[in-house]
Amino acid sequence: MIAELGHYALVLALALALVQSVVPLVGTRTRDPVLMQVASPTALVQFVFVALSFAALTACYVTSDFSILNVAENSHSQQPLIFKLTSVWGNHEGSMLLWVLILAFFGALVAAFGNNIPAALKASVLAVQSWIAVTFYLFILLTSNPFARLPNPPFEGRDLNPILQDLGLAIHPPLLYLGYVGFSISFSFAVAALIEGRIDAAWARWVRPWTLAAWMFLTLGIAMGSYWAYYELGWGGWWFWDPVENASLMPWLAGTALLHSALVMEKREALKVWTILLAILAFSLSLIGTFLVRSGVLTSVHTFATDPTRGVFILAILIAFIGGSLAIFAWRASSLKQGGLFAPVSREGALVLNNLLLTTACATVFVGTLYPLALEALTGAKISVGAPFFNMTFGPLFLPILLAMPFGPMLAWKRGDLLGVAQRLVWAYAAGAVVAAAVYAYTWGGPVIAPFAIGLSAYVIVGALVDIAERIGLMRLPLAVVARRAAGLPRASWGTAIAHLGVGLTMLGVVCEMNWGAERIGMVKPGAVLSLRGYDLTFDGTSMREGPNYRELIGHFTVRRDGNVITVMEPTKRNFAAREMGTTEAALYSRGASQLYVSLGDPSPDGAIAVRIYHKPLVLLIWIGALVMTFGGGLSLSDRRLRVGAPKPAKAKSKTALQPAE
Repeated sequence: MIAELGHYALVLALALALVQSVVPLVGTRTRDPVLMQVASPTALVQFVFVALSFAALTACYVTSDFSILNVAENSHSQQPLIFKLTSVWGNHEGSMLLWVLILAFFGALVAAFGNNIPAALKASVLAVQSWIAVTFYLFILLTSNPFARLPNPPFEGRDLNPILQDLGLAIHPPLLYLGYVGFSISFSFAVAALIEGRIDAAWARWVRPWTLAAWMFLTLGIAMGSYWAYYELGWGGWWFWDPVENASLMPWLAGTALLHSALVMEKREALKVWTILLAILAFSLSLIGTFLVRSGVLTSVHTFATDPTRGVFILAILIAFIGGSLAIFAWRASSLKQGGLFAPVSREGALVLNNLLLTTACATVFVGTLYPLALEALTGAKISVGAPFFNMTFGPLFLPILLAMPFGPMLAWKRGDLLGVAQRLVWAYAAGAVVAAAVYAYTWGGPVIAPFAIGLSAYVIVGALVDIAERIGLMRLPLAVVARRAAGLPRASWGTAIAHLGVGLTMLGVVCEMNWGAERIGMVKPGAVLSLRGYDLTFDGTSMREGPNYRELIGHFTVRRDGNVITVMEPTKRNFAAREMGTTEAALYSRGASQLYVSLGDPSPDGAIAVRIYHKPLVLLIWIGALVMTFGGGLSLSDRRLRVGAPKPAKAKSKTALQPAE
C-alpha cells in the first residue's frame, strides 16, 4: 500500500508540474496576476507530493519490503539502517527520484523566498523549472518506476552494491545532485529572462545566490566523491579522469565562470550575453553528466544504468532543453544591450580573462571525455583518452588563472592600476619565490616543475591574505581601526579571499601528492617488515570478523617510527555473500596533512598476502582546500547584499538591459 501511495503521489506531482509549466506563462503573456500567482503554491505542493513519494520509497527500504523490485535488487534485511537509507539512491530508479525531489525542492525555495523577484519573472522561472520537472517525471514513470511490484517476492534481497556500502555514499550523491540540480535554477532564470526580455543588474543579483549555492554543493560533492574513491577503491588515487568524474567537473568549471561573470553583470551591467550563455551551459553540462551516468554508454564504478532505452529518453531530454534554450538564446542575443564599458586592465578585465580560461579548460575536458564516445558510436573504433592527455592540456590552462587570481580582487572596477596592485602583492611574490627556492634546494635532483608549482600555491595563498590585509589597512592603520574595518568588511569580500585561499591549498596538496608520493608493494607473511619513508610496518597476521551482511579479512600492521610504536593499522577485505562481491577497505594514518595508506591485496597459496603501502605527503590539503572554498562560498552567500533589493546601476540612466534592436 505504501508503494502505491508513493507512485500515486509521483503521478500527482506530474499533474501539478504540467499545470505549473503552462498556466503561469499564460499569465505572463496576458498580464493576468491571478494566473501568474498560480506558480508559487503549485511549486510548493508539487514538492510536498514528491517528498511523500520519496518518503514512501524510503519506508519500503527501511522495512525491507522485497515485493518491490527496486528494494529486492538493492537491499538486504541484514544491512545496517544507514545503508538501507543510502540504498534508496544507490540505484538508478531511486537516484532519479532523489533528482526530482531536489528539483522540486529548489522550485519550492524560489516560490517561498523569491518575494523580491518581479511577479512576471518569478512566474516564468517557476514555469521553466517545471518544464524540466515534467520531463523527468515522465522519464521515471515510463522507464524507471521505483515502485514496480514483483509477482513472486523473494525471501531475501540481493544487497546493495558492496562498493556503495560506505558512509561516503550517504553524503556524496545528495551533495552532487544539489549541485547538478541547483544549476537548473540558473538555467530557468536565464531562459525566463530571455522570454521576459529582462536582463539587467537586478537579474544578476537574483541569480547569483542560487548559482553560488549550487556551486558550493557541487564543490562538496566532487570532494566527497574524490575522497570516497581514494579510500574505498584501494588504488590510492583521488582522481582518475574517469568520464563520470569529468561529467561533474565540467559543470563546476562552467558554474565557477558563471559566478564571476554574474558579478561583472551586477556591478557594471556588462557581459550579459556571456552570463546568459554560461547559465545555460552550466545546467546543460549537468544534463550531459546525467546522460553519461544513465545511458549505458559507459562502464564505470559510478554508473547506475545500462538500459539503452533510458539513454534514448535522456538523449531526447538533452536535445529538447539544450537545443531549445540555445535557440531562444540565438533569437534574443542580437537584442542584448552591451552595458557598461571597461578598460582591459580592470577588475572586469581580470574576470573576463578568468572566464575565458575556465571555459577553455571546460572545453578541453569536454572534448577529451566525449570524443572517444562519439568516435566509437560513428566508426566503431575505440581510443583511450586518459590522465596524460588531461594533465598536459588541463594543467597548463590553470597556470594563468592562478597567476591572475590575486590580482583580480585588488583591481579597481572600470579602470585599474596594474602597477599599483603589483606593488601591493610584493609579499605574495616574495613568499612564492622563497618557497619555490627552498623546495627546489630540498628536493635537488627531483622534479623541476614541482617546486615552481609549490611556489605558485604559496603565492596564491599569501595573495589572498594580502587582499584582506589591504582592505582592512593592516600594518598601515591603528589596530582599533583595523578591527573596525575588519568587522565592517562585507562577507562577500571575506568569502572571495577565503575561496581563493582554498584553491591554493588544494593545488598545494595536488602537487605534493603527485610528485613526492611514495609506494611500496610486496607479499608479506606474519613477522615481515616493510619500510617506507621512515615508517616500519610489521605484519602481525590476519583475523576474520563477521559483519552484519559481510565477512571480512583483517590485516594487522604495527607501525613504528624511529623504533617507537605510533599506531596499529588494520586494512580489510570484505566479502558480501549475497552479491558474491568483495571490497577493499584501506587503513589510513594521518600525520598532519600527510597520510600513510595501507591496502590489502589477494592472499597466495603459501600463506602470504599482497599489500600496498603509500605515503602521501600533504594529501589531505586537497580536500581541506575544497572545504575552505565551500566555507568562502558560504560567507559570500550570507552577505546581506545578496538577499535584499536590486543593486543600483553604475549609471543612473541605465534602466533596461534588453531592448528590441533598432
